[in-house]
Order: sequence, then C-alpha cells, then structure tokens
Amino acid sequence: MAERGALGVTRSDPTWAQRGQRVVLVTGPSGAGRTTAIGALEDLGYEPITNLPLSFVPRLLSGHLEHPVALGVDVRGRDFSAAALIELIDTLTREPDLDLDLLYLDARPEVLERRYSETRRRHPLSPDEAPGEGIAAENDILAPIRLRADVLIDSSEMSPHELRAEVGRFFDTGRIEKLAVSVSSFSYKRGVPRGIDLMFDCRFLSNPHWEPELRPLDGRDAAVAAHVSADPRHGEFHQRVLDLLLFLLPAYVEEGKTHLSVGFGCTGGQHRSVAVTESIAKALAEAGWQVSKRHRELERRAPEGAETRMRTGA
Repeated sequence: MAERGALGVTRSDPTWAQRGQRVVLVTGPSGAGRTTAIGALEDLGYEPITNLPLSFVPRLLSGHLEHPVALGVDVRGRDFSAAALIELIDTLTREPDLDLDLLYLDARPEVLERRYSETRRRHPLSPDEAPGEGIAAENDILAPIRLRADVLIDSSEMSPHELRAEVGRFFDTGRIEKLAVSVSSFSYKRGVPRGIDLMFDCRFLSNPHWEPELRPLDGRDAAVAAHVSADPRHGEFHQRVLDLLLFLLPAYVEEGKTHLSVGFGCTGGQHRSVAVTESIAKALAEAGWQVSKRHRELERRAPEGAETRMRTGA
C-alpha cells in the first residue's frame, strides 16, 4: 500500500510539494533524538515549536505561517496523552490546507538506558527511580502513536550527524518527493541491522580474509575489491542485484516510498560486503539515484570516516 500524507496523496504525486502548509509533528521516547531532529528541521527551514500544549496547536495552525512548521511533542506536555495526540492528528489530517507528517524517533530500550547513564540525566517519568522504569512506561504510553508514524527513524546506531542526515533525506523541502537509497554493509556475526528493506548475503564469494596481505585491509581497497570481483560468481551476482534494484526503485517511487535501505552482509563486515556495497552504491548513483552508503563494522573502528554520501545532481 502506498505511503500517504495528510491529504491522501502519495509522495510521488507531482502536486505533493505544492499543497498546503507543511507541518511535521516530532515525537518519540526521551533520549531517542527528538531535539536533534527538531534542530535538523530548523536548519532545513522549518519553524521549530516545542512543548506547546496540544490544545493550542489547531489555533496556531489556523493562522498564516510563512514557513513549514516542526512541532515537538513529548510526554511532559501539560495536556499530553496518547489519545489527545491521536485526536489532534486526526483533526489536522482532515484540514484541506495542511500537509501533515508524524515523525517518530525511536531507539532500543537498552540504548536509551545507556544514553541516560552516560549523561546522568533523570528520566522524566521516573526521576527518583532507575531510567529503565521510565523508559518502559514511556514506550507503553507512546505505543499507539508509534503505529501512526508516517516516518519512523530508529536512532539506536546513529550518531547525531547521521540522524540529522536521515531527517534531511525525508524532510528537505527541496527534495522530499524523491526516493533516497541507503546502501550498507554489515557483519552477520554482529546481527542484522534494523530497518533494512532488502538484504543480500555475500558470504558465498571468495573471502579475502584468508589472504594474509589482504586481511588487514577492507573492501574499499582496490586489491580487496579486485579479489572479490575475481570470483567467477561475482559478476552475475552484481549484475542481477543491480538489475533488480533498478527495476524496483521506480516502482517504489510510484508507491510513494521516500527511503529504501539495502544491506549487504558477510561474515566480518570488512571485505566482501564492503566491496559489493561500494560497487552497487556507485552504480546506482551513476544511474541517477540519490544514494548514501554506510559500512557499519568499519564505523565501529573509525567512526569519523566510515560513512560517505554519494549525491547526484538531480
């Protein structure tokens, strides 16, 4: 089923970007990155408004607003409840002059607990108890709202920089109607990343790990890439995957999808999956798609330089 906005039109509809006042409601559990996301939206030209009582929102949006609006909503609001927020969403969705999106920032409970431990902050729902109790209570409260999200971003493994980039992919007012493709490598030993739409296993390819001179390198190195591509099965695998993606991407655009995540996995996430991610990302960018790439296991070792974004001029 096509993802639909507040006016019932798909994001691929050419009139999407021109219809009505754009409003993004930003919510999610404390510690998941809501403040960072609102800051990213502000940088994109949205007017940020936080902690406004829900009952005041319709009055605010009934006036003339010169910019798109980012409304931060959380459980600390004076009149907040899940039922009240869902009622507000339904009310705003019926307004013919509004384009409404609900952006939900999420993270795994253990990640939220670690973030609270690192910052020594108290959870708003359990100021005198362990953060875990407040996190569980907040997730229970927000569960029905999470189901209503138009865009759900799990920030568990994201740095603030990566989260800001992810928000930009969805809500940049100049390219919201385009499909953003992220291509990533990972290690099956460390588990499959959350949020992957399409996943391909590269463990059948010749493993550079067993070559002593290649073992310390990674799939971005020309020698490693050459070793992987020399496998007789690599060429057909690469072409079939690329053909599949080039077939599917226009269909996803027609259905209103704004982001597609493609993952390539191997045993250690260092050689084969990285090499294939590099070559597929390059081919998609050359075909005119807006592409970003990420190497999860390399980021663990060198977080400052592992993620690269490849953008087309489109």
